[in-house]
Amino acid sequence: MSNQLNVVELFAGVGGFRLGLETADKSFFKTVWANQWEPSKKAQHAFDCYASHFKEGINSNSNTDISEVEDSFFQQLNINFLVGGFPCQDYSVARSLSGEQGIHGKKGVLFWEIKRILENSNPNYVLLENVDRLIKSPAKQRGRDFAVMLATFRDLGYIVEWRVINASEYGNAQRRRRVFIFAYKKNLGYAQQQMSLTKEELLFKDGFFARIFPVKDKAFKGRNIPDELPTDIVKISEEYSFNFHTAGIMIDGFFQTMQPEAKEPQPVPLNKILLPEVEIEEEYYLTEAEVEKFSYLRGSKKIERTSADGHKYIYAEGGMSPVDDINLPGRTMLTSEGSVNRSTHIVEVNGRKRYLTPIECERLNGFEDNWTEGMPKRMRYFCMGNALVVNLIRDMGNRIKEIELEEQNKSTQSKVPM
Repeated sequence: MSNQLNVVELFAGVGGFRLGLETADKSFFKTVWANQWEPSKKAQHAFDCYASHFKEGINSNSNTDISEVEDSFFQQLNINFLVGGFPCQDYSVARSLSGEQGIHGKKGVLFWEIKRILENSNPNYVLLENVDRLIKSPAKQRGRDFAVMLATFRDLGYIVEWRVINASEYGNAQRRRRVFIFAYKKNLGYAQQQMSLTKEELLFKDGFFARIFPVKDKAFKGRNIPDELPTDIVKISEEYSFNFHTAGIMIDGFFQTMQPEAKEPQPVPLNKILLPEVEIEEEYYLTEAEVEKFSYLRGSKKIERTSADGHKYIYAEGGMSPVDDINLPGRTMLTSEGSVNRSTHIVEVNGRKRYLTPIECERLNGFEDNWTEGMPKRMRYFCMGNALVVNLIRDMGNRIKEIELEEQNKSTQSKVPM
């Protein structure tokens, strides 16, 4: 074995996963193929940004529809580790017409592309990221989509841990909550080691996430429950509903889920990532008209609206602070950050209100300054609203490196003649 992992990055965006892993150890995590493709867009800004930063193995940077890549390509790629931030979609499935040909998921759902790649490459490790509402969707059948995903990993021979992480609780300047899913093959020595522990031990202390992001030794309000997934994944899709909590582990379809609390939150305030005033161009300061507009947008309101069928109703919205407190971490940045929008960050420094600059938005996610330079300003904001917090991936990468080196060491020892 060589001391490296061959990585494939899907739905790569501007490269947050790769940057985080390479920050952990560039020589250990070797990205052998990356795919970023924005459908129905002529300009591929995110891909161009990715390719400009990661020129090593440039022929392995793919800007094509993932569904058009043949199974045989993944079969010969020798993938050890699959990563990606995939879209939250409808993961319902149905039996094929003959019943014997397995199941069919809806076309265009990108999680099924992840499943296809896993089936054709069998990597030992998988690390995925998504919005935290994934574990509760859809609204009419809570938890169905996440249960379908868990069952898919179960059927492919993986153990799964998940955790919703608020980045600000672990040394970052943004209160960004995202669910991370770590799956690993049951035949690994690491898996055997984990299965020797109770699920409580894994969730509170010794599991993948608990080792990296420590939590208190009791679940919030006692939210800690076990359950078992139905064997039939179609039955899950049609009937199953469950209130998954923000952390959990699944082994052979049996899972434990709980809601942890960060042990010693270590937030970074906004003022730590703000640029000096002398570097802020005048275009980022609010005009009087914009101040008035944001005062309305961020204020409480009740508005009478009319639905498509003519029904009148009152839309109510609570008030929020006129500006973001720079002594606290920033709120979750959305793709609408660069627009005049209620969710847009507004800071006040020395009596003047302004937007965050693209560089400050990059810093909120842990990217290097001017990482997205070269694309239109509106797209710089959009890409950062879509990105993950790089430092979280760095920390997970360090742990995955430890796990894999232990795995390689055990394999070497087992081959030494007695």
